[in-house]
Amino acid sequence: MTSPLRRLRASCLAALLAGSMLTPAFAQTPAPQPGAPAASAQTGAAAEAEAKRPKIESFTLANGLQVVVLPDHRAPIATQMIWYKVGSADETPGVSGIAHFLEHLMFKGTKTHKEGEFSNAVSAIGGEENAFTSYDYTAYYQQVPVEALRDMMGFEADRMENLVLTDEVVLPERDVILEERRMRIDNDPGAQLSEAVDAALFQNSHYGIPVIGWRHEMEKLSRDDAIAFYNRYYTPNNATLLIAGDVTLDQVRAMAEETFGKVKRRAEPGERDRPQEPEPRATRTVSLSDPRVTQPSVQTTYLAPSENTAKPGEAESLDLLADILGGGATSRLYRALVVEQGIAAGTGAYYQGTALDDGQFMTYGTPRGEATLEQVEKAVDAEVEKLVKDGVTPAELESAKNRVRKALIYQRDNQTSMARRYGAALSTGQTIAEIESWPDRIEAVTVDQVNAAARAYLQKKRSVTGTLLPATAESSAEAKAPEGSPAAAGAVDPTAGAPVPGDTRS
Repeated sequence: MTSPLRRLRASCLAALLAGSMLTPAFAQTPAPQPGAPAASAQTGAAAEAEAKRPKIESFTLANGLQVVVLPDHRAPIATQMIWYKVGSADETPGVSGIAHFLEHLMFKGTKTHKEGEFSNAVSAIGGEENAFTSYDYTAYYQQVPVEALRDMMGFEADRMENLVLTDEVVLPERDVILEERRMRIDNDPGAQLSEAVDAALFQNSHYGIPVIGWRHEMEKLSRDDAIAFYNRYYTPNNATLLIAGDVTLDQVRAMAEETFGKVKRRAEPGERDRPQEPEPRATRTVSLSDPRVTQPSVQTTYLAPSENTAKPGEAESLDLLADILGGGATSRLYRALVVEQGIAAGTGAYYQGTALDDGQFMTYGTPRGEATLEQVEKAVDAEVEKLVKDGVTPAELESAKNRVRKALIYQRDNQTSMARRYGAALSTGQTIAEIESWPDRIEAVTVDQVNAAARAYLQKKRSVTGTLLPATAESSAEAKAPEGSPAAAGAVDPTAGAPVPGDTRS
């Protein structure tokens, strides 16, 4: 994080990894035909592969740091991730953006190592590093040859307690995050719309405040703000260390004791008691028009429970519901709007359930040809209403489960993605046992549970609809795809580049 270019590259990687947490829109499999055999053979193969996977183990150091080991012996590399259980939703009112600001400042010098030494050490051995801030957590990671892991743990433990912050360090970096906001939010109409939708959806929760912060508050962030935040939250008893790679539990335990074990427990952050959302009562709409917009889009975001707040079976049902409704080329929205009606260039749905407090369920669409944005919006709403009224079918549910099974297998093929999955879940109230039981809980979901979740949470009064319009259109009834655009196109996500709910804005 020593230059704006590095920060941008890191954020893109973080966003890519974040995508693995969403309902997958790939590995499409046709729905089972009547009379076809059940997917027990596939389930059995998945169970056999699961049984062969190295066991994930955990221990806690005397200072309160939880350490999780995810063995992966396919290559001599290791990924270290340190997750602090603090994000932008934990900030004190008036200092929005301080969590993200401190993430930047963590790449400055310490009492032991000068600025840039850590990053240079990673670069010198061909490793990768990243950091990202969320509503619920802040994380730092390095992927390096396994023989360098001990040194990486030493560097990371050092900056957990020895960060040196002066005005000479802090004030120039404040200018950097302000420029980052200009680049990512102020110069991006899609990001501005997403910010406005979040602010309308979350009327009491701090999830309605941008992770990067409001500009007028960012401009006042100080050295004292950063030090106070660091001293309160960056303590080992408020963190989780994940080590994935070609290591054993005993090796990690020894290295963790030598490095992180020496860091003093210097604060008690306390319970994460945050403002909660009241039950929604009114449908809300947000519209943004900008001359930079060429492709109009519409997104409807529903307030939904997260994996941490949902009743048993609800989060899993919402995951599968998102896949059935808008998870790819076999989904209801794609078939109806893109294939049958030919009015959308792209459409879909996803569920963001990895959050400490509320989650979100979103649908989106973009017009094509002569179709207007209003037509697309009405068509999306019609498919949602049809699903709520008539429900999903057993065949649709089984097909969705099959895609989720495959997505999890693909995710496990990526060391960093697996570590991120566990880190985000552990930082938002889940246990290792709950993470491990997720496939079984997905398998146990019934048609009735999916239909109940749709009826409970896909209600307009629980939603905010945001429309992104070109300056030439006064309303969604006039907004069309740009002239000369293809009559058909691949799925376009209008939220690409905008903050993903509960995810990274590094």
